[in-house]
Amino acid sequence: MTEQYQPLFSRPLLPLANEDDAEVTCGVAFPRIAANDGTAFVVHVIEKAGGAPDKAGVEQREEVADEVFDVAHRAADDVGVDIDTELRFDTNVGDAILDAARDVDASAIVFTPRGGRSWWDLFSGDVRDRLIRKSDRPVVVLPHGAESDGGTDEQSNDRANGET
Repeated sequence: MTEQYQPLFSRPLLPLANEDDAEVTCGVAFPRIAANDGTAFVVHVIEKAGGAPDKAGVEQREEVADEVFDVAHRAADDVGVDIDTELRFDTNVGDAILDAARDVDASAIVFTPRGGRSWWDLFSGDVRDRLIRKSDRPVVVLPHGAESDGGTDEQSNDRANGET
């Protein structure tokens, strides 16, 4: 039996942390998704303290999520990509991302590093390990500020292998 694989950018999940992250990640991911006639799933996770007081009020953090989703919707409209957004609350950001990817049957988890420090560095080793080791689907890190040429996954793979 041959297992069928879908292109990485056909149904990716984009975990977005804030407005700046949304602008960069959507800016480099959405053209690739559009080139594959894909649909994007955007998730913003509000980390709960698990019994301890939260770092910021829920209302304030939900406003940040709304701003993140507004940026994502504008970027999607610019390139003609359909997106679904979801706000999740969890004590473990990595688990929330992985659960969201499974729930929407994402083709990959896609993000970009953020300025200064890598996106990975913003999370503890536990979250980093979860995303790398526990994901049941590809985890794709796109170069920060990379320009997409609008090529398909197949064309990108050809270029990576020295073909044009």
